[in-house]
Amino acid sequence: MVALRRQYDLPDGTSTLPGIDVFVTTADPIDEPIDTTEIHRKGHHAGIVKVVLDHSVRGHNLGSQASTHNLNFANTDVRLPMLVYISRGKNPSYDHNKKAGALNAQLRASALLSNAQFIINFDCDHYINNSQALRAAMCFMLDQRQGDSTAFVQFPQRFDNVDPSDRYGNHNRVFFDGTMLALNGLQGPSYLGTGCMFRRIALYGIDPPEWRHDNIVVDDKRFGSSIPFLDSVSKAINQERSTIPPPISETLVAEMERVVSASHDKATGWGKGVGYIYDIATEDIVTGFRIHGQGWRSMYCTMERDAFCGIAPINLTERLHQIVRWSGGSLEMFFSLNNPLIGGRRIQSLQRVSYLNMTVYPVTSLFILLYALSPVMWLIPDEVYIQRPFTKYVVFLLVIILMIHVIGWLEIKWAGVTWLDYWRNEQFFMIGSTSAYPAAVLHMVVNLLTKKGIHFRVTSKQTAADTNDKFADLYDMRWVPMLIPTTVVLIANVGAIGVAMGKTIVYMGAWTIAQKTHAALGLLFNVWIMVLLYPFALAIMGRWAKRPVILLVLLPVAFTIVCLVYVAVHILLLSYLTF
Repeated sequence: MVALRRQYDLPDGTSTLPGIDVFVTTADPIDEPIDTTEIHRKGHHAGIVKVVLDHSVRGHNLGSQASTHNLNFANTDVRLPMLVYISRGKNPSYDHNKKAGALNAQLRASALLSNAQFIINFDCDHYINNSQALRAAMCFMLDQRQGDSTAFVQFPQRFDNVDPSDRYGNHNRVFFDGTMLALNGLQGPSYLGTGCMFRRIALYGIDPPEWRHDNIVVDDKRFGSSIPFLDSVSKAINQERSTIPPPISETLVAEMERVVSASHDKATGWGKGVGYIYDIATEDIVTGFRIHGQGWRSMYCTMERDAFCGIAPINLTERLHQIVRWSGGSLEMFFSLNNPLIGGRRIQSLQRVSYLNMTVYPVTSLFILLYALSPVMWLIPDEVYIQRPFTKYVVFLLVIILMIHVIGWLEIKWAGVTWLDYWRNEQFFMIGSTSAYPAAVLHMVVNLLTKKGIHFRVTSKQTAADTNDKFADLYDMRWVPMLIPTTVVLIANVGAIGVAMGKTIVYMGAWTIAQKTHAALGLLFNVWIMVLLYPFALAIMGRWAKRPVILLVLLPVAFTIVCLVYVAVHILLLSYLTF
Protein backbone atom coordinates (compact mmCIF):
# COMPACT_ATOMS: atom_id res chain seq x y z
CA MET A 1 0.00 0.00 0.00
CA VAL A 2 3.05 2.28 0.28
CA ALA A 3 3.37 2.46 -3.52
CA LEU A 4 -0.35 3.17 -3.80
CA ARG A 5 -0.04 6.01 -1.30
CA ARG A 6 2.90 7.55 -3.15
CA GLN A 7 1.10 7.43 -6.48
CA TYR A 8 -2.36 8.69 -5.52
CA ASP A 9 -2.06 10.67 -2.26
CA LEU A 10 -1.42 14.40 -2.70
CA PRO A 11 0.62 16.61 -0.34
CA ASP A 12 -2.47 18.55 0.75
CA GLY A 13 -4.03 15.40 2.23
CA THR A 14 -6.41 14.69 -0.63
CA SER A 15 -6.33 11.57 -2.77
CA THR A 16 -6.83 10.87 -6.46
CA LEU A 17 -7.82 7.26 -5.90
CA PRO A 18 -10.93 6.19 -7.85
CA GLY A 19 -14.17 6.47 -5.94
CA ILE A 20 -15.87 3.56 -4.18
CA ASP A 21 -19.61 3.07 -3.74
CA VAL A 22 -20.56 1.15 -0.59
CA PHE A 23 -23.72 -0.98 -0.72
CA VAL A 24 -25.40 -2.24 2.45
CA THR A 25 -28.35 -4.56 1.80
CA THR A 26 -31.17 -5.91 3.91
CA ALA A 27 -33.78 -8.44 2.81
CA ASP A 28 -36.28 -7.46 5.51
CA PRO A 29 -38.40 -4.41 4.60
CA ILE A 30 -39.97 -4.38 8.07
CA ASP A 31 -36.62 -3.35 9.55
CA GLU A 32 -35.85 -0.69 6.94
CA PRO A 33 -35.63 2.64 8.73
CA ILE A 34 -37.38 5.04 6.36
CA ASP A 35 -40.99 5.20 5.13
CA THR A 36 -41.96 1.87 6.64
CA THR A 37 -45.68 2.05 5.98
CA GLU A 38 -48.28 -0.68 5.91
CA ILE A 39 -48.16 -0.72 2.10
CA HIS A 40 -44.36 -0.98 2.29
CA ARG A 41 -44.59 -4.02 4.54
CA LYS A 42 -46.98 -5.74 2.15
CA GLY A 43 -44.42 -5.48 -0.62
CA HIS A 44 -46.34 -3.09 -2.88
CA HIS A 45 -44.76 0.35 -3.15
CA ALA A 46 -42.87 2.58 -5.56
CA GLY A 47 -39.12 2.96 -5.46
CA ILE A 48 -37.85 5.12 -2.61
CA VAL A 49 -34.76 7.34 -2.73
CA LYS A 50 -33.88 9.47 0.31
CA VAL A 51 -30.72 11.60 0.45
CA VAL A 52 -29.74 11.35 4.12
CA LEU A 53 -26.39 13.16 3.73
CA ASP A 54 -25.57 15.28 0.69
CA HIS A 55 -22.14 15.70 -0.89
CA SER A 56 -19.65 17.36 1.42
CA VAL A 57 -18.75 20.90 0.48
CA ARG A 58 -15.24 21.67 -0.63
CA GLY A 59 -12.49 22.07 1.94
CA HIS A 60 -11.72 20.01 5.00
CA ASN A 61 -13.14 19.53 8.45
CA LEU A 62 -10.18 18.18 10.37
CA GLY A 63 -10.55 16.28 13.59
CA SER A 64 -9.03 16.87 17.01
CA GLN A 65 -5.53 16.25 18.23
CA ALA A 66 -4.65 13.01 19.97
CA SER A 67 -5.23 12.69 23.68
CA THR A 68 -5.00 9.95 26.26
CA HIS A 69 -8.50 8.79 25.35
CA ASN A 70 -8.65 8.98 21.55
CA LEU A 71 -6.65 8.79 18.33
CA ASN A 72 -5.08 11.61 16.39
CA PHE A 73 -7.48 12.96 13.75
CA ALA A 74 -5.68 16.26 13.24
CA ASN A 75 -4.94 15.44 9.58
CA THR A 76 -8.15 13.55 8.88
CA ASP A 77 -11.32 14.90 7.29
CA VAL A 78 -13.94 13.61 9.72
CA ARG A 79 -17.00 14.47 7.62
CA LEU A 80 -19.19 11.59 6.58
CA PRO A 81 -19.48 10.80 2.86
CA MET A 82 -22.71 11.04 0.95
CA LEU A 83 -25.39 8.71 2.32
CA VAL A 84 -28.46 7.73 0.30
CA TYR A 85 -31.23 5.37 1.36
CA ILE A 86 -32.66 3.31 -1.51
CA SER A 87 -35.58 0.89 -1.43
CA ARG A 88 -36.37 -0.72 -4.75
CA GLY A 89 -39.96 -0.70 -5.86
CA LYS A 90 -42.07 -3.77 -5.19
CA ASN A 91 -45.17 -4.93 -6.99
CA PRO A 92 -46.93 -8.31 -6.69
CA SER A 93 -46.92 -8.47 -10.50
CA TYR A 94 -43.11 -8.50 -10.59
CA ASP A 95 -40.52 -10.61 -8.80
CA HIS A 96 -38.31 -8.33 -6.69
CA ASN A 97 -35.55 -11.00 -6.85
CA LYS A 98 -34.58 -10.72 -3.20
CA LYS A 99 -31.01 -9.67 -2.39
CA ALA A 100 -29.82 -9.76 -6.01
CA GLY A 101 -32.63 -7.40 -6.99
CA ALA A 102 -31.69 -5.00 -4.21
CA LEU A 103 -28.03 -4.99 -5.24
CA ASN A 104 -28.89 -4.38 -8.89
CA ALA A 105 -31.14 -1.48 -7.90
CA GLN A 106 -28.29 0.02 -5.88
CA LEU A 107 -25.93 -0.57 -8.80
CA ARG A 108 -28.13 1.46 -11.16
CA ALA A 109 -28.90 4.24 -8.68
CA SER A 110 -25.25 4.68 -7.70
CA ALA A 111 -24.31 5.03 -11.37
CA LEU A 112 -26.45 8.16 -11.55
CA LEU A 113 -25.00 9.54 -8.31
CA SER A 114 -21.27 8.90 -8.59
CA ASN A 115 -20.59 6.21 -11.21
CA ALA A 116 -17.60 5.11 -9.11
CA GLN A 117 -15.33 2.57 -10.76
CA PHE A 118 -15.42 0.28 -7.73
CA ILE A 119 -18.23 -1.03 -5.54
CA ILE A 120 -18.08 -2.85 -2.23
CA ASN A 121 -21.11 -4.52 -0.68
CA PHE A 122 -21.92 -5.66 2.83
CA ASP A 123 -24.79 -7.47 4.46
CA CYS A 124 -26.62 -5.34 6.99
CA ASP A 125 -25.08 -7.29 9.90
CA HIS A 126 -21.46 -6.60 8.85
CA TYR A 127 -19.22 -3.64 9.61
CA ILE A 128 -15.76 -2.37 8.66
CA ASN A 129 -13.21 -3.54 11.20
CA ASN A 130 -10.06 -2.32 9.44
CA SER A 131 -10.05 1.10 7.80
CA GLN A 132 -7.19 0.04 5.49
CA ALA A 133 -9.23 -2.75 3.89
CA LEU A 134 -10.51 -0.60 1.02
CA ARG A 135 -7.00 0.52 0.12
CA ALA A 136 -5.80 -3.08 0.33
CA ALA A 137 -8.40 -4.07 -2.25
CA MET A 138 -7.32 -1.11 -4.40
CA CYS A 139 -3.79 -2.55 -4.48
CA PHE A 140 -5.13 -5.54 -6.43
CA MET A 141 -7.45 -3.51 -8.65
CA LEU A 142 -4.80 -0.95 -9.65
CA ASP A 143 -1.88 -3.37 -9.91
CA GLN A 144 0.06 -2.72 -13.12
CA ARG A 145 0.47 -6.43 -13.89
CA GLN A 146 -3.01 -7.99 -13.64
CA GLY A 147 -5.06 -5.20 -12.08
CA ASP A 148 -7.07 -4.44 -15.22
CA SER A 149 -8.18 -8.09 -15.39
CA THR A 150 -9.23 -8.30 -11.72
CA ALA A 151 -13.02 -8.13 -11.45
CA PHE A 152 -13.39 -8.37 -7.68
CA VAL A 153 -11.47 -8.73 -4.44
CA GLN A 154 -13.10 -10.97 -1.85
CA PHE A 155 -12.35 -10.70 1.88
CA PRO A 156 -12.91 -13.55 4.36
CA GLN A 157 -15.98 -13.48 6.54
CA ARG A 158 -15.29 -13.03 10.24
CA PHE A 159 -17.77 -13.09 13.12
CA ASP A 160 -17.57 -11.60 16.59
CA ASN A 161 -20.60 -13.22 18.23
CA VAL A 162 -19.45 -16.85 18.00
CA ASP A 163 -19.01 -18.82 21.21
CA PRO A 164 -15.36 -19.41 22.23
CA SER A 165 -15.51 -23.12 21.37
CA ASP A 166 -17.16 -22.42 17.97
CA ARG A 167 -19.42 -25.41 18.55
CA TYR A 168 -21.08 -25.32 15.12
CA GLY A 169 -18.07 -24.31 13.04
CA ASN A 170 -19.28 -20.79 12.24
CA HIS A 171 -15.77 -19.47 11.69
CA ASN A 172 -15.30 -22.13 8.99
CA ARG A 173 -11.60 -21.28 8.69
CA VAL A 174 -10.82 -24.36 6.63
CA PHE A 175 -12.96 -22.85 3.87
CA PHE A 176 -12.19 -19.15 4.35
CA ASP A 177 -8.48 -19.42 5.16
CA GLY A 178 -7.66 -22.54 3.17
CA THR A 179 -9.87 -23.22 0.17
CA MET A 180 -10.58 -19.63 -0.85
CA LEU A 181 -7.00 -18.44 -0.37
CA ALA A 182 -5.69 -21.37 -2.42
CA LEU A 183 -7.87 -20.31 -5.36
CA ASN A 184 -5.63 -17.25 -5.78
CA GLY A 185 -3.34 -19.67 -7.59
CA LEU A 186 -6.03 -20.32 -10.21
CA GLN A 187 -8.54 -17.78 -11.50
CA GLY A 188 -9.42 -16.59 -8.03
CA PRO A 189 -12.00 -17.17 -5.29
CA SER A 190 -15.73 -17.16 -5.83
CA TYR A 191 -17.91 -14.27 -4.70
CA LEU A 192 -19.21 -14.96 -1.18
CA GLY A 193 -22.05 -12.44 -0.95
CA THR A 194 -20.53 -9.84 1.38
CA GLY A 195 -17.24 -8.08 2.01
CA CYS A 196 -16.36 -7.96 -1.69
CA MET A 197 -15.09 -5.08 -3.84
CA PHE A 198 -16.18 -5.19 -7.50
CA ARG A 199 -15.11 -3.40 -10.63
CA ARG A 200 -18.32 -1.79 -11.87
CA ILE A 201 -17.94 -2.75 -15.53
CA ALA A 202 -17.40 -6.41 -14.58
CA LEU A 203 -20.84 -6.40 -12.97
CA TYR A 204 -22.22 -4.84 -16.14
CA GLY A 205 -21.16 -7.96 -18.03
CA ILE A 206 -18.32 -6.24 -19.90
CA ASP A 207 -15.40 -8.47 -20.91
CA PRO A 208 -11.89 -7.95 -19.49
CA PRO A 209 -9.44 -5.88 -21.59
CA GLU A 210 -7.82 -8.84 -23.35
CA TRP A 211 -11.22 -10.06 -24.61
CA ARG A 212 -13.00 -6.72 -25.03
CA HIS A 213 -14.16 -5.47 -28.43
CA ASP A 214 -13.74 -1.84 -29.39
CA ASN A 215 -17.40 -1.23 -30.17
CA ILE A 216 -19.53 -2.30 -27.20
CA VAL A 217 -23.26 -1.92 -27.70
CA VAL A 218 -24.96 -0.17 -24.78
CA ASP A 219 -28.70 -0.37 -25.48
CA ASP A 220 -32.02 -0.55 -23.67
CA LYS A 221 -32.49 -4.26 -24.43
CA ARG A 222 -29.56 -5.05 -22.20
CA PHE A 223 -29.45 -2.26 -19.60
CA GLY A 224 -32.94 -0.77 -19.54
CA SER A 225 -34.50 2.36 -21.00
CA SER A 226 -33.00 5.04 -18.74
CA ILE A 227 -30.97 7.38 -20.99
CA PRO A 228 -28.90 8.87 -18.11
CA PHE A 229 -28.03 5.36 -16.93
CA LEU A 230 -27.04 4.26 -20.45
CA ASP A 231 -24.75 7.29 -20.63
CA SER A 232 -23.19 6.32 -17.29
CA VAL A 233 -22.50 2.79 -18.60
CA SER A 234 -20.63 4.19 -21.61
CA LYS A 235 -18.60 6.45 -19.33
CA ALA A 236 -17.82 3.56 -16.98
CA ILE A 237 -16.53 1.45 -19.87
CA ASN A 238 -14.26 4.31 -20.94
CA GLN A 239 -13.30 4.93 -17.28
CA GLU A 240 -14.70 8.45 -17.47
CA ARG A 241 -15.89 9.92 -14.20
CA SER A 242 -16.56 13.51 -13.33
CA THR A 243 -14.60 14.74 -10.33
CA ILE A 244 -17.51 17.03 -9.46
CA PRO A 245 -20.57 15.06 -8.26
CA PRO A 246 -23.89 16.03 -9.85
CA PRO A 247 -26.18 18.29 -7.83
CA ILE A 248 -29.01 16.50 -6.05
CA SER A 249 -32.02 17.80 -7.93
CA GLU A 250 -35.62 16.63 -8.17
CA THR A 251 -34.91 15.45 -11.71
CA LEU A 252 -32.00 13.27 -10.55
CA VAL A 253 -34.00 11.80 -7.66
CA ALA A 254 -36.91 11.07 -10.01
CA GLU A 255 -34.57 9.28 -12.44
CA MET A 256 -33.09 7.25 -9.58
CA GLU A 257 -36.58 6.25 -8.47
CA ARG A 258 -37.27 5.18 -12.03
CA VAL A 259 -34.22 2.89 -12.27
CA VAL A 260 -35.13 1.20 -8.96
CA SER A 261 -38.77 0.66 -9.93
CA ALA A 262 -40.26 -2.82 -9.85
CA SER A 263 -40.61 -3.09 -13.63
CA HIS A 264 -37.25 -1.69 -14.72
CA ASP A 265 -35.63 -5.15 -14.98
CA LYS A 266 -38.40 -6.52 -17.17
CA ALA A 267 -37.27 -7.75 -20.61
CA THR A 268 -33.65 -6.66 -20.06
CA GLY A 269 -30.35 -8.40 -19.38
CA TRP A 270 -30.45 -7.63 -15.66
CA GLY A 271 -30.18 -10.78 -13.57
CA LYS A 272 -28.93 -12.80 -16.55
CA GLY A 273 -25.82 -11.37 -18.18
CA VAL A 274 -25.87 -8.01 -16.38
CA GLY A 275 -25.56 -7.40 -12.65
CA TYR A 276 -26.18 -9.94 -9.93
CA ILE A 277 -27.82 -13.17 -11.11
CA TYR A 278 -31.51 -13.85 -10.39
CA ASP A 279 -33.64 -16.96 -9.81
CA ILE A 280 -31.24 -18.92 -7.61
CA ALA A 281 -30.72 -19.16 -3.86
CA THR A 282 -26.95 -18.68 -4.10
CA GLU A 283 -26.83 -15.60 -6.30
CA ASP A 284 -23.33 -14.83 -5.05
CA ILE A 285 -21.64 -18.02 -6.31
CA VAL A 286 -23.40 -17.85 -9.69
CA THR A 287 -22.56 -14.16 -10.12
CA GLY A 288 -18.89 -14.92 -9.50
CA PHE A 289 -19.09 -17.86 -11.89
CA ARG A 290 -20.59 -15.66 -14.62
CA ILE A 291 -17.80 -13.09 -14.17
CA HIS A 292 -15.08 -15.76 -14.23
CA GLY A 293 -16.73 -17.24 -17.32
CA GLN A 294 -16.07 -14.00 -19.18
CA GLY A 295 -12.35 -14.31 -18.53
CA TRP A 296 -12.01 -12.05 -15.48
CA ARG A 297 -9.98 -13.14 -12.48
CA SER A 298 -10.47 -12.37 -8.79
CA MET A 299 -8.28 -12.12 -5.71
CA TYR A 300 -8.64 -13.14 -2.07
CA CYS A 301 -7.34 -10.64 0.47
CA THR A 302 -6.62 -11.54 4.10
CA MET A 303 -5.36 -8.97 6.59
CA GLU A 304 -3.73 -9.33 10.00
CA ARG A 305 -6.50 -7.22 11.49
CA ASP A 306 -9.74 -8.61 10.08
CA ALA A 307 -11.13 -6.36 7.35
CA PHE A 308 -14.82 -6.85 8.13
CA CYS A 309 -16.80 -8.52 10.90
CA GLY A 310 -20.39 -9.64 11.16
CA ILE A 311 -22.89 -11.76 13.04
CA ALA A 312 -23.27 -15.52 12.58
CA PRO A 313 -26.24 -17.75 13.51
CA ILE A 314 -24.99 -19.54 16.64
CA ASN A 315 -28.25 -21.43 17.07
CA LEU A 316 -28.02 -24.92 15.52
CA THR A 317 -31.39 -24.78 13.76
CA GLU A 318 -30.68 -21.41 12.15
CA ARG A 319 -27.18 -22.54 11.22
CA LEU A 320 -28.61 -25.61 9.46
CA HIS A 321 -31.25 -23.50 7.68
CA GLN A 322 -28.37 -21.40 6.36
CA ILE A 323 -26.57 -24.54 5.17
CA VAL A 324 -29.74 -25.83 3.47
CA ARG A 325 -30.04 -22.61 1.48
CA TRP A 326 -26.37 -22.62 0.47
CA SER A 327 -26.22 -26.29 -0.49
CA GLY A 328 -29.63 -26.19 -2.16
CA GLY A 329 -28.54 -23.22 -4.23
CA SER A 330 -25.37 -25.09 -5.18
CA LEU A 331 -27.43 -27.99 -6.50
CA GLU A 332 -29.68 -25.55 -8.36
CA MET A 333 -26.56 -24.20 -10.04
CA PHE A 334 -25.52 -27.71 -11.11
CA PHE A 335 -28.92 -28.35 -12.73
CA SER A 336 -28.98 -25.03 -14.57
CA LEU A 337 -27.27 -23.43 -17.55
CA ASN A 338 -24.59 -22.28 -15.11
CA ASN A 339 -23.40 -25.85 -14.63
CA PRO A 340 -19.57 -25.72 -14.34
CA LEU A 341 -19.31 -28.57 -16.86
CA ILE A 342 -20.94 -26.62 -19.68
CA GLY A 343 -21.03 -22.94 -18.66
CA GLY A 344 -18.34 -20.31 -18.51
CA ARG A 345 -16.58 -20.45 -21.85
CA ARG A 346 -13.36 -18.80 -20.56
CA ILE A 347 -13.04 -20.50 -17.19
CA GLN A 348 -9.73 -22.30 -16.65
CA SER A 349 -9.88 -26.09 -16.31
CA LEU A 350 -8.88 -26.32 -12.64
CA GLN A 351 -11.13 -23.37 -11.78
CA ARG A 352 -13.97 -25.30 -13.40
CA VAL A 353 -13.18 -28.28 -11.17
CA SER A 354 -13.33 -26.05 -8.08
CA TYR A 355 -16.77 -24.75 -9.10
CA LEU A 356 -17.91 -28.31 -9.78
CA ASN A 357 -16.89 -29.25 -6.26
CA MET A 358 -18.91 -26.30 -4.92
CA THR A 359 -22.06 -27.55 -6.67
CA VAL A 360 -22.10 -31.33 -6.11
CA TYR A 361 -20.82 -31.67 -2.54
CA PRO A 362 -24.32 -32.06 -0.97
CA VAL A 363 -24.82 -35.34 -2.87
CA THR A 364 -21.98 -36.98 -0.92
CA SER A 365 -24.14 -36.69 2.20
CA LEU A 366 -26.30 -39.62 1.05
CA PHE A 367 -23.31 -41.95 1.27
CA ILE A 368 -22.18 -40.45 4.59
CA LEU A 369 -25.67 -40.94 6.01
CA LEU A 370 -25.52 -44.64 5.11
CA TYR A 371 -22.00 -44.74 6.53
CA ALA A 372 -23.21 -43.28 9.83
CA LEU A 373 -26.09 -45.78 10.01
CA SER A 374 -23.94 -48.85 9.32
CA PRO A 375 -23.46 -49.54 13.08
CA VAL A 376 -27.12 -50.64 13.09
CA MET A 377 -25.70 -54.04 12.08
CA TRP A 378 -24.90 -54.53 15.76
CA LEU A 379 -28.64 -54.62 16.44
CA ILE A 380 -29.13 -57.65 14.18
CA PRO A 381 -29.38 -60.79 16.35
CA ASP A 382 -27.21 -62.97 14.11
CA GLU A 383 -23.81 -62.31 12.61
CA VAL A 384 -23.73 -60.46 9.29
CA TYR A 385 -21.40 -62.00 6.74
CA ILE A 386 -19.82 -59.47 4.39
CA GLN A 387 -17.33 -60.24 1.66
CA ARG A 388 -13.96 -59.11 2.95
CA PRO A 389 -11.90 -56.93 0.59
CA PHE A 390 -8.77 -58.27 -1.03
CA THR A 391 -5.47 -57.50 0.68
CA LYS A 392 -4.20 -55.44 -2.26
CA TYR A 393 -7.39 -53.34 -2.15
CA VAL A 394 -6.92 -52.68 1.57
CA VAL A 395 -3.31 -51.61 1.00
CA PHE A 396 -4.31 -49.18 -1.76
CA LEU A 397 -7.16 -47.84 0.39
CA LEU A 398 -4.86 -47.24 3.36
CA VAL A 399 -2.31 -45.47 1.15
CA ILE A 400 -5.01 -43.19 -0.29
CA ILE A 401 -6.40 -42.37 3.17
CA LEU A 402 -2.87 -41.63 4.42
CA MET A 403 -2.19 -39.34 1.46
CA ILE A 404 -5.46 -37.46 2.02
CA HIS A 405 -4.59 -36.83 5.66
CA VAL A 406 -1.02 -35.78 4.87
CA ILE A 407 -2.27 -33.34 2.22
CA GLY A 408 -4.88 -32.05 4.67
CA TRP A 409 -2.20 -31.57 7.32
CA LEU A 410 0.00 -29.64 4.88
CA GLU A 411 -2.95 -27.47 3.80
CA ILE A 412 -3.95 -26.43 7.31
CA LYS A 413 -0.31 -25.71 8.19
CA TRP A 414 0.01 -23.57 5.06
CA ALA A 415 -3.24 -21.72 5.75
CA GLY A 416 -2.52 -21.25 9.45
CA VAL A 417 -5.67 -23.11 10.48
CA THR A 418 -5.63 -24.47 14.02
CA TRP A 419 -6.37 -28.10 14.83
CA LEU A 420 -9.47 -27.00 16.76
CA ASP A 421 -10.83 -25.23 13.67
CA TYR A 422 -10.08 -28.32 11.59
CA TRP A 423 -11.79 -30.58 14.12
CA ARG A 424 -14.88 -28.36 14.34
CA ASN A 425 -15.06 -28.46 10.55
CA GLU A 426 -15.03 -32.27 10.61
CA GLN A 427 -17.71 -32.42 13.31
CA PHE A 428 -20.08 -30.00 11.63
CA PHE A 429 -19.60 -31.69 8.27
CA MET A 430 -20.93 -34.91 9.84
CA ILE A 431 -23.86 -33.02 11.40
CA GLY A 432 -24.66 -31.29 8.12
CA SER A 433 -24.29 -34.52 6.14
CA THR A 434 -26.98 -36.18 8.24
CA SER A 435 -29.39 -33.22 8.28
CA ALA A 436 -29.00 -30.12 6.08
CA TYR A 437 -27.36 -31.68 3.01
CA PRO A 438 -29.92 -34.51 2.61
CA ALA A 439 -32.67 -31.90 3.07
CA ALA A 440 -31.12 -29.84 0.26
CA VAL A 441 -30.95 -32.92 -1.98
CA LEU A 442 -34.62 -33.62 -1.23
CA HIS A 443 -35.48 -30.00 -2.06
CA MET A 444 -33.66 -30.37 -5.37
CA VAL A 445 -35.48 -33.60 -6.24
CA VAL A 446 -38.82 -31.91 -5.52
CA ASN A 447 -37.70 -28.94 -7.60
CA LEU A 448 -36.83 -31.15 -10.58
CA LEU A 449 -40.10 -33.08 -10.35
CA THR A 450 -42.49 -30.21 -9.63
CA LYS A 451 -40.53 -27.20 -10.98
CA LYS A 452 -40.91 -25.44 -7.63
CA GLY A 453 -37.84 -23.55 -6.47
CA ILE A 454 -36.24 -23.66 -3.05
CA HIS A 455 -37.99 -21.37 -0.60
CA PHE A 456 -35.74 -18.45 0.31
CA ARG A 457 -35.51 -18.09 4.08
CA VAL A 458 -33.63 -15.19 5.60
CA THR A 459 -31.32 -16.54 8.28
CA SER A 460 -32.18 -15.22 11.73
CA LYS A 461 -29.08 -14.08 13.60
CA GLN A 462 -30.74 -12.47 16.60
CA THR A 463 -29.77 -13.85 19.96
CA ALA A 464 -32.29 -15.02 22.51
CA ALA A 465 -33.75 -12.48 24.90
CA ASP A 466 -31.32 -13.22 27.72
CA THR A 467 -29.35 -10.10 28.61
CA ASN A 468 -27.26 -11.99 31.15
CA ASP A 469 -25.85 -14.52 28.69
CA LYS A 470 -24.22 -13.38 25.45
CA PHE A 471 -24.51 -16.89 24.00
CA ALA A 472 -28.02 -17.71 25.25
CA ASP A 473 -29.16 -18.54 21.71
CA LEU A 474 -26.53 -21.29 21.57
CA TYR A 475 -28.56 -23.36 24.04
CA ASP A 476 -31.98 -22.75 22.48
CA MET A 477 -33.00 -25.96 20.68
CA ARG A 478 -35.65 -25.49 17.97
CA TRP A 479 -36.84 -28.78 16.50
CA VAL A 480 -37.39 -29.02 12.76
CA PRO A 481 -37.87 -32.12 10.55
CA MET A 482 -34.33 -32.00 9.14
CA LEU A 483 -32.97 -32.85 12.60
CA ILE A 484 -34.68 -36.26 12.55
CA PRO A 485 -32.01 -38.14 10.51
CA THR A 486 -29.20 -36.92 12.78
CA THR A 487 -31.22 -37.86 15.85
CA VAL A 488 -31.82 -41.34 14.39
CA VAL A 489 -28.09 -41.72 13.70
CA LEU A 490 -27.25 -40.65 17.25
CA ILE A 491 -29.79 -43.00 18.85
CA ALA A 492 -28.77 -45.88 16.55
CA ASN A 493 -25.13 -45.50 17.53
CA VAL A 494 -25.95 -45.30 21.24
CA GLY A 495 -27.99 -48.48 20.88
CA ALA A 496 -25.30 -50.15 18.77
CA ILE A 497 -22.59 -49.46 21.35
CA GLY A 498 -24.80 -50.78 24.14
CA VAL A 499 -25.68 -53.93 22.17
CA ALA A 500 -22.00 -54.42 21.30
CA MET A 501 -21.14 -54.33 25.00
CA GLY A 502 -23.96 -56.79 25.68
CA LYS A 503 -22.80 -59.19 22.96
CA THR A 504 -19.28 -59.01 24.34
CA ILE A 505 -20.57 -60.14 27.74
CA VAL A 506 -22.80 -62.87 26.30
CA TYR A 507 -20.43 -64.30 23.67
CA MET A 508 -17.04 -63.59 25.24
CA GLY A 509 -16.31 -67.26 25.79
CA ALA A 510 -17.61 -68.37 22.39
CA TRP A 511 -15.91 -65.80 20.15
CA THR A 512 -12.61 -66.47 18.50
CA ILE A 513 -9.73 -63.99 18.62
CA ALA A 514 -10.56 -62.86 15.07
CA GLN A 515 -14.19 -62.21 16.04
CA LYS A 516 -13.09 -60.24 19.10
CA THR A 517 -10.74 -58.17 16.94
CA HIS A 518 -13.48 -57.41 14.41
CA ALA A 519 -15.87 -56.51 17.24
CA ALA A 520 -13.33 -54.13 18.77
CA LEU A 521 -12.78 -52.40 15.41
CA GLY A 522 -16.53 -52.11 14.89
CA LEU A 523 -16.97 -50.64 18.36
CA LEU A 524 -14.22 -48.12 17.61
CA PHE A 525 -16.16 -47.09 14.49
CA ASN A 526 -19.28 -46.50 16.63
CA VAL A 527 -17.36 -44.38 19.09
CA TRP A 528 -15.84 -42.32 16.25
CA ILE A 529 -19.29 -41.39 14.94
CA MET A 530 -20.42 -40.48 18.45
CA VAL A 531 -17.42 -38.17 18.85
CA LEU A 532 -18.23 -36.45 15.55
CA LEU A 533 -21.84 -35.94 16.66
CA TYR A 534 -20.83 -34.60 20.07
CA PRO A 535 -21.90 -30.98 19.28
CA PHE A 536 -25.30 -32.25 18.14
CA ALA A 537 -25.72 -34.19 21.38
CA LEU A 538 -24.98 -30.99 23.29
CA ALA A 539 -27.60 -29.17 21.21
CA ILE A 540 -30.24 -31.75 22.17
CA MET A 541 -29.48 -31.12 25.83
CA GLY A 542 -30.47 -27.47 25.47
CA ARG A 543 -29.48 -25.36 28.48
CA TRP A 544 -28.12 -28.44 30.24
CA ALA A 545 -25.28 -28.24 27.71
CA LYS A 546 -23.80 -25.37 29.71
CA ARG A 547 -22.27 -28.19 31.77
CA PRO A 548 -20.87 -30.62 29.14
CA VAL A 549 -19.75 -33.00 31.89
CA ILE A 550 -23.41 -34.04 32.21
CA LEU A 551 -23.28 -35.49 28.70
CA LEU A 552 -20.10 -37.39 29.54
CA VAL A 553 -22.04 -39.01 32.38
CA LEU A 554 -25.30 -39.59 30.50
CA LEU A 555 -23.72 -41.40 27.54
CA PRO A 556 -22.01 -44.16 29.59
CA VAL A 557 -25.24 -44.55 31.57
CA ALA A 558 -27.20 -44.95 28.31
CA PHE A 559 -24.67 -47.50 27.02
CA THR A 560 -24.92 -49.45 30.27
CA ILE A 561 -28.73 -49.46 30.27
CA VAL A 562 -28.88 -50.75 26.68
CA CYS A 563 -26.23 -53.36 27.52
CA LEU A 564 -28.14 -54.62 30.56
CA VAL A 565 -31.41 -54.71 28.62
CA TYR A 566 -29.76 -56.75 25.86
CA VAL A 567 -28.25 -59.21 28.36
CA ALA A 568 -31.56 -59.54 30.21
CA VAL A 569 -33.51 -60.13 27.00
CA HIS A 570 -30.93 -62.68 25.87
CA ILE A 571 -31.20 -64.57 29.19
CA LEU A 572 -35.01 -64.51 29.04
CA LEU A 573 -35.08 -65.79 25.47
CA LEU A 574 -32.52 -68.47 26.30
CA SER A 575 -34.56 -69.59 29.33
CA TYR A 576 -37.77 -69.59 27.28
CA LEU A 577 -36.22 -71.66 24.48
CA THR A 578 -34.68 -74.08 26.99
CA PHE A 579 -38.00 -74.44 28.78
